[in-house]
Amino acid sequence: MIIYGRMGVCRVEGIEDREGQLYYRLQTLYQECTIHTPVNGSTFMRPVLTRAEADELIDSIPTVPVRPAECRAARELTSRYLESMNTCDAAEVLAMTMSIYAQKKRAEKDSRKFGAVDERFLREGEAVLHAELGVSLGIPPKEVPRYIRRRLAGKAGDGHVPAAAEDAGDHD
Repeated sequence: MIIYGRMGVCRVEGIEDREGQLYYRLQTLYQECTIHTPVNGSTFMRPVLTRAEADELIDSIPTVPVRPAECRAARELTSRYLESMNTCDAAEVLAMTMSIYAQKKRAEKDSRKFGAVDERFLREGEAVLHAELGVSLGIPPKEVPRYIRRRLAGKAGDGHVPAAAEDAGDHD
């Protein structure tokens, strides 16, 4: 299993020779889509996190810095969020997602409207993280928030889930 750019988790189904050039045949895991991409193409690819790496990322949640959005213009905000998403780095996407969720909670507390751009990237970040962590942990993506809460509650030792864990969970 690999992460293929912003398409997310894909299974490498094979390698094909097309007119002298090698192509990966990828099947997206959570969408009905087959991708053919040059083996030496420029789209970012990496293996999914191992279980140990996934657990390490989850364990880091209480210490992930929440970065407030410095910009409010939709274009700047979109650019900033795309920059994080395009890294295809789970830790960066986690930090972005947690920061957006913290903004959402602040907006709710202050009875302010939560922005559509923020909402879009919150959902996209969660989907990407839950998909990869689900594969890494061998569980369905919808079970990832529960796994995170339980793991962090166990780490706290007293059954208390750190507030940051709520930021990484399900927010419907």
